Amino acid sequence: MAEPRPDRRALGGPGVLLVVVYGVLALAATGRSVLQISEYFDRAPLAYLLSAVAAVVYVLATWCLARGGRWVRVGVVACAVELAGVLVVGTASYVVPSAFPDKTVWSHFGQGYGFVPLVLPVLGLLWFRKVEHDAAAAERGDGLAPGPR
Repeated sequence: MAEPRPDRRALGGPGVLLVVVYGVLALAATGRSVLQISEYFDRAPLAYLLSAVAAVVYVLATWCLARGGRWVRVGVVACAVELAGVLVVGTASYVVPSAFPDKTVWSHFGQGYGFVPLVLPVLGLLWFRKVEHDAAAAERGDGLAPGPR
């Protein structure tokens, strides 16, 4: 059975921007984690594995933002994991700096990425909330949902 097409109403202007930013961060985190694991793993294995986890979360969140529909709930979970990860790893990188000798995507609350990893999950969660609200409004037929019907 073919998967339903993405709900393009979920990808208004801010939604497209979120997909692009998440996609860029997914590529950056994946590249950095692959390099760190393949070249420097013995220096900080936990930090680099967490960086790889961050990359997977960013790829998943990007997919969910782009697809919308039934993927919204998965995206909410991905963004929540992302927010928890950046807060926990960010704190740990200050408390136990020796465990994070090199920058990773979540260390120091994403400082190496301009703190985008700290802000992005909040924006993602807010966007998913809007998408869910618009979908509920469309189901009720109250005319608040954007786009054609």
